[in-house]
Amino acid sequence: MGRRRKQEVIDLKAADRILVIRLDDIGDMILSTPFLRELRRAIPSAKISLIVKPSVAELAVGCPFVNEVLSYDPGPPSYAPTVDRMTRIVRFAVRYLWLQRFDLAIVPRWDADLYHASYLAYWSGAAWRVGYSENVIPHKRAMNAGFDRLYSHVLVDRSLKHEVERGLDILRFIGGNPEKDGLVLWGAEQREQPVSQVLANLGVSDGTPLIAFGIGAASPTRQWPCEQYIELGRWIRKEYDARIVIVGGPADVESGRMVTSSLGQYAINAVDRITWHQLGPLLKSCSLYVGNDSGPMHVAAAAGVPVIEISCHPSNGNPFWSNSPLRFGPWGVPSQVLQPEAAVSPCEAYCTSMEAHCIRRIGIERVKDAVRTCVSQQCQPAVA
Repeated sequence: MGRRRKQEVIDLKAADRILVIRLDDIGDMILSTPFLRELRRAIPSAKISLIVKPSVAELAVGCPFVNEVLSYDPGPPSYAPTVDRMTRIVRFAVRYLWLQRFDLAIVPRWDADLYHASYLAYWSGAAWRVGYSENVIPHKRAMNAGFDRLYSHVLVDRSLKHEVERGLDILRFIGGNPEKDGLVLWGAEQREQPVSQVLANLGVSDGTPLIAFGIGAASPTRQWPCEQYIELGRWIRKEYDARIVIVGGPADVESGRMVTSSLGQYAINAVDRITWHQLGPLLKSCSLYVGNDSGPMHVAAAAGVPVIEISCHPSNGNPFWSNSPLRFGPWGVPSQVLQPEAAVSPCEAYCTSMEAHCIRRIGIERVKDAVRTCVSQQCQPAVA
């Protein structure tokens, strides 16, 4: 651990062993792919290790830009570094990190560090430890006071940017020169079925027009009601003669059954029936994705599918908040983002409810109009 020292200048080309710590969710991982690709391009011969949560490991495995994926369970999010959290960090560092003698540890997260990746970077033993400062936003300053001391170099950037740009900015900060900002998906492992077989297993024949519904999200706050998706699906079937592919994770199984049952034979229930690696090719077979702010939405964008995002974040809300489409909206594809025009009382700067609340303000007719626009004009970029 004697290598933990502050050094004035980072020499990226001299870094032979690099650790990237991304303790976030599926969507964050997808939005990090431009950073990982450009990091690899900057240092093609370095060994890059990536730490992710177990829920993201399935997707991360096979990433062509890293040499190693390490799965680490930080436990539940928390403000203070608890005894349990610190015990997990030190044990993980001793077992997996210390002997690797990392030159550089990078934490790309801009927002509050609720899983204490900063401590993991510190205990990795890397001489250079880089992350965004605790002072970039007020609530991070309150939650992560003193965390800057864990880094050798911190980036202070308080401007409003998309999370893809955040990752590329931290690469520039350490001496990289990113050239591309497109999202990336990588192929399924050889033992997995090709997408044609997956579609066949789901009862879909070649050439069937498909529109995907992403009905789930990490929080109920972000979930447009299933009843609305059912009504929208019936309208799409009547208007466009398309089948609806329902996608989501394990927490969305019951909702998936309900939507599929209500739509009948025109719905294809793929909720928790395919792997993350199969989801990309499946969505690429669709002409449009309609859904909540979620991991599958970002997979759809990475697959090049036009996206209609139904967001819980009010148009006049805090643009820096974690549900803000200006930070986490669809990247790099034609898209429309539908938001409540204003928060619904008692919410103000963002939706504070633990249930679907402000998002209910988005009516079915607005979503139908967005679908019409996307179908007729290939979804011109817009925020509505």
